[in-house]
Amino acid sequence: MFCHINGNAGGNDGLLLRRFLYLSRDCTMPFSSNHPIETIRRWQDDYTQFRRDLHAHPELGLEEHRTAQRISERLTALGIEHHTGIAKTGIVAVIHGRETSPHSIGLRADMDALSMPEENRCAHASTVPGRMHGCGHDGHTTMLLACAHYLQETRRFAGTATLIFQPAEEGRGGGKTMIAEGLFERFPVERIFALHNWPRLPLGKVAVRPGPVMAACDYITIDIEGCGGHAAHPHLTVDPVLVAGHIITAAQAVVSRNVSPLDHAVVSLCAMQAGNMDAKNVIPRTARLAGTVRTFRPETQEWVETRLRELVTSVASGFGARATLRYDRIDPATINNAQQARFAAKVAAQLFGEENVVDDLEPSMGAEDFSFMLQKKPGAYLRLGQNSGEEQHGLFLHNSRYDFNDAVIPYGAGLLAGLVEAGLPLET
Repeated sequence: MFCHINGNAGGNDGLLLRRFLYLSRDCTMPFSSNHPIETIRRWQDDYTQFRRDLHAHPELGLEEHRTAQRISERLTALGIEHHTGIAKTGIVAVIHGRETSPHSIGLRADMDALSMPEENRCAHASTVPGRMHGCGHDGHTTMLLACAHYLQETRRFAGTATLIFQPAEEGRGGGKTMIAEGLFERFPVERIFALHNWPRLPLGKVAVRPGPVMAACDYITIDIEGCGGHAAHPHLTVDPVLVAGHIITAAQAVVSRNVSPLDHAVVSLCAMQAGNMDAKNVIPRTARLAGTVRTFRPETQEWVETRLRELVTSVASGFGARATLRYDRIDPATINNAQQARFAAKVAAQLFGEENVVDDLEPSMGAEDFSFMLQKKPGAYLRLGQNSGEEQHGLFLHNSRYDFNDAVIPYGAGLLAGLVEAGLPLET
């Protein structure tokens, strides 16, 4: 179902956020009854329950069928038409403002969970063994739905708001697939924004900066072939475990001795497979290493790949073994458009107070496939504080005891709505 909604609902208070475009960063604006955060706060209990339901039923990327159904049901109940089935489980909703305008803004939230067990014992803990919403995507989805609720009810903007519920952010290519399936041709937007909860920031703070904010993510697999044999006669073998150990050690020099100290790069070998734990006297024939590379600059990315390939081959050859490197580029670096980052910071300052906007939070070596959308459209990726002082809300992402802080819902939803109202101001 394709969604286009023309609405005339709402009062005459659309000027509130329109003024963001004309106010300087050092001015302040009082909260009012039309403040999006305060409006959305009235629905806190409802959206908390919705978020916790998603948390209890986590689904991996491209398998978010129940999640998509719950989103679709909520959008239908709100009277928001929407299109389903993009990148299998993705959903796009389109809401038209009170006034007609050719301008449009996109908002994106991710939907998928992680392949990891949850150790929380709360009532809404995961009911699916080995699956967990350990990154807060359940919260991101809920905030975008609450934003949709607000925009549909108020319509205090001119033009079109496109809300993108994206599957498979966690390494399964959901953002790239949505683009390949014609996302922006079917749902044109001029600029696009996304946010991610950030446990290292206090609740009520927002971080946004121009330029790089998240690193490129590459996956590496190293296959080593030696000659197996009896552990009591190692001289008759070519030990791939020994070769693997030397490759692991040598790989650390790729960054420390090949990348400028003023640049940033990470090479992490995170897993190894070799032999049989029950065969303690058998040297295996093969070994495999797996890991990740993180960089910001394409030039650094190219150089790290080149040096790793040379190192793997030469180290193995030095021991009489053979080794090959498979290097998969998963996500490019997430680079904020400078103008859109400044715009988002101004909106956040008006909603949260300028003292609560952080513009110098250092980039993360984590990765984000919103980067594919930023390669196509100017926009910005924001980080939203969720640390209330409670232990779980301060645990970092991908921790087995992490939980999204439901108190964040009005803040994130209000910020997303504010970006639309400020970026698509009413003329009358």
